[in-house]
Amino acid sequence: MASETGTIITRFAPSPTGYLHLGGARTALFNWLYARHHGGKVLLRIEDTDAKRSTQDAIDKIFAGLEWLGLDFDGPPVFQTDRAERHAEVAHMLLDHGHAYRCYATPEELEAMRAEQRANKQPMRYDGRWRDREPGPEQEGAPFTVRLKVPKEGETKIVDEVQGTVTVKNEEIDDYIILRADGTPTYMLAVVVDDHDMGVTHVIRGDDHLNNAFRQLPIYRAMQQIEGGWNDPVYAHVPLIHGSDGAKLSKRHGAVGVEAYRDELGVLPEALFNYLLRLGWGHGDREEITQAEAIELFDLDGVGRSPARFDLKKLQNLNGHYIREADDARLADLVAAELATSGTGDIDRELLARAMPVLKTRAKDTHELTENARFLFAKRPLQMTDKAAALLDDEARVRLGQVHDALAAETDWTTDGLEATTKALAERLELGLGKLAQPLRAALTGSTTSPGIFDVLALLGKEESLARIEAQAARADQTHD
Repeated sequence: MASETGTIITRFAPSPTGYLHLGGARTALFNWLYARHHGGKVLLRIEDTDAKRSTQDAIDKIFAGLEWLGLDFDGPPVFQTDRAERHAEVAHMLLDHGHAYRCYATPEELEAMRAEQRANKQPMRYDGRWRDREPGPEQEGAPFTVRLKVPKEGETKIVDEVQGTVTVKNEEIDDYIILRADGTPTYMLAVVVDDHDMGVTHVIRGDDHLNNAFRQLPIYRAMQQIEGGWNDPVYAHVPLIHGSDGAKLSKRHGAVGVEAYRDELGVLPEALFNYLLRLGWGHGDREEITQAEAIELFDLDGVGRSPARFDLKKLQNLNGHYIREADDARLADLVAAELATSGTGDIDRELLARAMPVLKTRAKDTHELTENARFLFAKRPLQMTDKAAALLDDEARVRLGQVHDALAAETDWTTDGLEATTKALAERLELGLGKLAQPLRAALTGSTTSPGIFDVLALLGKEESLARIEAQAARADQTHD
């Protein structure tokens, strides 16, 4: 189904009661890709009818998370609470045309009904006590809800783009409330009215909403009879994301907000985009897919029916790939910002950018990249890790003095020139290169891990490199005084 203009229109409709979690982000992505693939439109709706739990902070985080992932929308966001009058208008149309009715059942009566159903082990659903009943004098001025008069005969069939054909007997769907006693609309009504008014042709959402489709379709079909133009949308209910253990994704699996993947795990947006794409959708054996390729390739027939499993290691591996592919100046900006928050001053971004081809080969996230870059801006005397300090015994410090003298005479301060000079010294001293490189790494970086030692020397430059080496070699001289 397409809109009256022939355009496919999808929507992402989060509830702002918390962060933009992985499942929500993937739903947004699938809607966005389907619309972009077919040259259609994708809209954003904030379903903020739960006033007690909806917060501005959650709204802001949803907007920020979507923008960070690179998902844009064709029009300003629609806020469901702004449309309450329209929702009520449709409820009254359904009431006036006999597709809904007033229910005067009190909360006490409904609780007694549910208690009886529990005792008899019956399904918990409204028993239709006001469906065909006219109010009497005793209902004059009494509060009432408006319930949809759901068809009770036959069955409803949905040909879902992901789940296939799904059928439910109409008798299993109760007459649910569409307008509360205070006149406010319920979620079930609001969703249908908003989807219709926004021209949504395809509803792509988690399969935990599949049952809702069978409750929402009777509104479409009743309104189709009343005024026409209320066509059923095409449904695509996507399986949920599970943890690696097969259980529903939770915080212990890493079910946190999108911003946490950026801030706490150091994930790049293109890596999370690619990872979410492959969570439940596939194109052959392709793992690494760019945004442009995803738009070209994505369609609903590639979405599987089984729950996808979240795998943090797979995300980290993919993130490492995208870090290696990323622009060096962009990575330098990310690392500089992270260094600044940890109190590192005088950050030379040009030096960072020059270092990136060396640094990014061994990093799986931006935090690791930042840690790998710290040595560039360390102040003398360097703080040593325990392992690095253990390498700098008296013998190693004597060798550092010899390395210092050899490098001080170096006129070709390049990785090739530095490697040739250091290897020549090792041969003269009849040592393996590691016997010089390991204490040299400790003296230059304060650590036992770093990029290649000759890359470190080249990046630090001659003056700083010699000063760091001398700072450690000088202590050896003091030892022999």
